[in-house]
Amino acid sequence: MKNKIVFVILVIISLITVAQEKKVSNFTYIIVPTKFDFLKEVDQYQTSSLTKFLLKKNDFTVFLDSEDFPEDLKNNRCKALTASLTDASSFLKIKLKLELKDCFGKVLFASEGESKKKEFKKGYQEAIRNAHKLMEDITYTPLSKIEQIKETKIKWVDTPVNTVIKKEVLQEDLSLKKVVKKPEPTDVVLYAQPKKSGFQLINLKPEVVFIILHTNIKDVYVIKDKNGLLYKKETKWVAEYYENDQLVMKQFEIKF
Repeated sequence: MKNKIVFVILVIISLITVAQEKKVSNFTYIIVPTKFDFLKEVDQYQTSSLTKFLLKKNDFTVFLDSEDFPEDLKNNRCKALTASLTDASSFLKIKLKLELKDCFGKVLFASEGESKKKEFKKGYQEAIRNAHKLMEDITYTPLSKIEQIKETKIKWVDTPVNTVIKKEVLQEDLSLKKVVKKPEPTDVVLYAQPKKSGFQLINLKPEVVFIILHTNIKDVYVIKDKNGLLYKKETKWVAEYYENDQLVMKQFEIKF
């Protein structure tokens, strides 16, 4: 009976790991903070530089957040994952949790590493290396030829959420053609009222049109209870979301 339980647990762990590998491998870039929250100094104990060094072994293009990004990453931070380290140490050992998050803060990969070394520099570095060992099989995987064909056949709207749109389209069959509508001009003015995790946007009636939630990207919000985003394009705000499996794009003027 014990052997069966152990087998089931191992199968579950392997399935979770495979799912993480698939999600993480879809990204080209990883951004590493120059200072993690639990430390007092920039790159203290070489935690940031070591994390960057190890992640580069997985064939990702890795940047510290203080470095100059390539143009495509500057225009769309959703092309990158962000690495984070959390200190969960106890009195007897150092324990660090390594996470890779997308631009909405969703954790796509998580692992833990431990060390019994008492010296902080050696202990932190060993814990980071041990956490990284669990992702040695995760590598950046370029788009397949089929996916490249799909991309060349679709004209993308130049927005910060191209990655999200592409993900939806790549799930469609090759025989289906996805048409992304341009936002229709509108003079609708919405007024932002602060909430704990974002804003509620109301019109002149007044009624709540959207509730939007903060992300870690400037001028990009998640629209609550809708499969979509709100982002700023020049002087206007564009809402993109799905209704009845159709992509809706609306343009607003928002008074914050």
